[in-house]
Amino acid sequence: MNSHVFLGSFIAYVVAMIAFGWWVSRHSRSSGDDFLLGGRSIPIFLTIGTTVATMVGTGSSMGAVGFGYANGWAGALYGIGGSIGVLLLAAWFAPVRELRFMTMSEELSYYVGASRLVRNIVAVLIYIACIGWLGAHILGGGLYLSWMADIDLTTARILVALGFGIYCVIGGYMAVVWTDTIQAVVLFIGFIVMAIIALFEVGGFSGLGADMDVATTSFLGIDKIGVIPALSLAAVIAVGVLATPSYRQRIYSGNSVHSVRKSFVITGILYMIFSIIPAIIGMATHALNPGLDNSNFAFPFLATEILPLWLGLLLLVAGLSATMSSASSDAIAGVSILLRDVYVLFTGHTPAGHKVVILSRLALVATIGLALLFALISDNVIDYITSMIATVMAGMFVCGVLGRFWPRYNWQGAIATLIAASATSLAVINVDSWTAFWGNPSIPAVLVALIVGVVVSLVTPASKVSSEHALQRINEERQRMESDINPALTPQADSAT
Repeated sequence: MNSHVFLGSFIAYVVAMIAFGWWVSRHSRSSGDDFLLGGRSIPIFLTIGTTVATMVGTGSSMGAVGFGYANGWAGALYGIGGSIGVLLLAAWFAPVRELRFMTMSEELSYYVGASRLVRNIVAVLIYIACIGWLGAHILGGGLYLSWMADIDLTTARILVALGFGIYCVIGGYMAVVWTDTIQAVVLFIGFIVMAIIALFEVGGFSGLGADMDVATTSFLGIDKIGVIPALSLAAVIAVGVLATPSYRQRIYSGNSVHSVRKSFVITGILYMIFSIIPAIIGMATHALNPGLDNSNFAFPFLATEILPLWLGLLLLVAGLSATMSSASSDAIAGVSILLRDVYVLFTGHTPAGHKVVILSRLALVATIGLALLFALISDNVIDYITSMIATVMAGMFVCGVLGRFWPRYNWQGAIATLIAASATSLAVINVDSWTAFWGNPSIPAVLVALIVGVVVSLVTPASKVSSEHALQRINEERQRMESDINPALTPQADSAT
């Protein structure tokens, strides 16, 4: 009986989010800039809400709780890494709001003379990564919904995809930021209440370590997983925040540098405080049931089997809000890349301004459809995505840092950076002893990419394109998306340098 209540509650919540998303965005869809970036006027409270909701995604709910179930206080490393990432984002990249970029590939190409080659490569990598992230969110949310609502996994995945897909398509970016903000409130209330009740069920903090390896109760579980793997886990989450396009969109869409920076600092502090909650929930679930076959089911087990029905319903909404808020942000980021960069790569020109909104909607349907297909045919997608994202994001992180702070960086160095990061990551993944030592490939990939990018930039000619000229190229091309005039790209804009 409870499974029907869970399913009905989920559907009712999704319908409410769709209606709310339509209502808040009904006057904000006249142009591509409005649809994809909210008119670049998102206020502080909405930036905080959407950033928090995006950060508390599939990994921070199912992933971090499951990691806490198996490794104790190490479950807090997800939140610690994420908070470090968003605080660094505030310090290092909030000022790029003044440059009015639309996509992260625009930004990275600007750093190296508006290189078309760099932008094309980054655009393709980001779009593939966005589809991968969406697949992970759909699969993770589907597993969760399937468990709680007692429906088959395929149906659950379709429902999750439809849940966030519909309000994205209807309302665009404004629908995403407003629904994210509502979901952020639900997330924090739900997770905090769950942690408090879980602590009560196990007799307080003293009961968290029951039936667990004593090493899991050490500081951040370091005695359990090791110092280097712990650093690697926090690092890969931080790098992900610094290199994931959905977080860059929060910068591009904010109404000022001050607004963006302040909202990121508040978000980082909130997320640092939040980091302990998934670990508490995971450890409490282990104390209550140490025999779960899959640690990723720790969260739904506690919600459905231990807690009262009313609280289970709240946590159903909280957990699936985590998945849908992150998924909707990745979907919008992917579509921005698709229309602004990938479209140009294959057609040679930007879409006309009056076509951007309809093309954005069609692209959202196609992108979410591809991710859903990927999730439907994959059972090990989360492991695959972890490796793929580490392989893709490390290089883009180094490109962003070197480009932002080192004027000598050039397009040859950027290409070398991307190749070196991916090659190093794949090498670590495929050598078991290296994987065991590092935990994941993020640290070696970043270090090798940094060295290679610097060396290649120094041994190749410096860029002859000034920052002002590079920004002018990008701005002129982007402005065509806001008008009905859409000439082909000029030869200068097509050059690699």
